[in-house]
Amino acid sequence: MSICVKKLFFPVLIIFLALAAASFTQNYSEIPDVKPPVLRTRKGEPAGFGRKLSNAAIERTRYQVVYDGSYRKIKYPGGDVPAGVGVCTDVIIRAYRQLGIDLQKDVHLDMRSAFSRYPKNWGLKRPDTNIDHRRVPNLQTFFSRKGLVLTVSTDPEDYLPGDLVTWMLPGNLPHIGVVTEHFSNDAKRPLIVHNIGQGPQLEDMLFEFKITGHYRYYGQLLQRGTHAE
Repeated sequence: MSICVKKLFFPVLIIFLALAAASFTQNYSEIPDVKPPVLRTRKGEPAGFGRKLSNAAIERTRYQVVYDGSYRKIKYPGGDVPAGVGVCTDVIIRAYRQLGIDLQKDVHLDMRSAFSRYPKNWGLKRPDTNIDHRRVPNLQTFFSRKGLVLTVSTDPEDYLPGDLVTWMLPGNLPHIGVVTEHFSNDAKRPLIVHNIGQGPQLEDMLFEFKITGHYRYYGQLLQRGTHAE
């Protein structure tokens, strides 16, 4: 989630996100054993990538993380905020790192070469390796440029394991999560790993907020910058 939030507003934001998480879905203390009968993939996907990213995201739910989007100086490349803190973007960054893909580096290199293409929401005049990759609008721009832009629909079958989905929460707050191979208890919707205020969770929330983007990114395994159906 975008972490450029005024200090006085931030505590209110945390309370809102915690209440939202508690109200729209149950908290899965154990991974539900509900999967689609056939694990689908799309043409051109590196072997097993979607499932690997799904599993890496689910692994994040096993860690205790306090929702904290404070600006911090971190090393580059391979930098991370302390393990016990994070926001929604950190779920994505850490899951990709488990697969050997460093979004901090990938985003920075693209921003350095095409800074004018990225949002100007924060008044920056140059890339900042400490924070750029931790902002949802920047990730949306990056995935649009270097990944696959997929259809935004209300059909759950369009969302496959490893897909990245962005939403706009009430108050114009951007959010991001990872689609997993596990399904809701009624087997109709893929579960999402995200952090909306209570740490990384596996939840049935795909259609709970307005979807603003649907992407797939394979790192150096496949960078086509093209659009899929």
